[in-house]
Amino acid sequence: MPEKLLTLERWAEAVYGESAPSLATLRRWARECRIYPPAEKHGRTYFVSESARYLDPSKPLPASLRPEKARPLSLVERIRQEEAGRKRR
Repeated sequence: MPEKLLTLERWAEAVYGESAPSLATLRRWARECRIYPPAEKHGRTYFVSESARYLDPSKPLPASLRPEKARPLSLVERIRQEEAGRKRR
């Protein structure tokens, strides 16, 4: 079952309580992808999942959210890739 979506206001109330940021701040965070998973815009309203959280841009991403680094290709793989590129031309 998909996770329940909340409006930005309801999410902020649940996460921050009485000291929730203003609606303008929440909308800016949504536009700037500072909320993970990203907010979805339906018409004029943004929705976020119940488990969404704010990502502070001044701090490094948590390890669970960082993309995996691609391993460098070996010499043999690079040669094969180059040869495949030449055959396509």
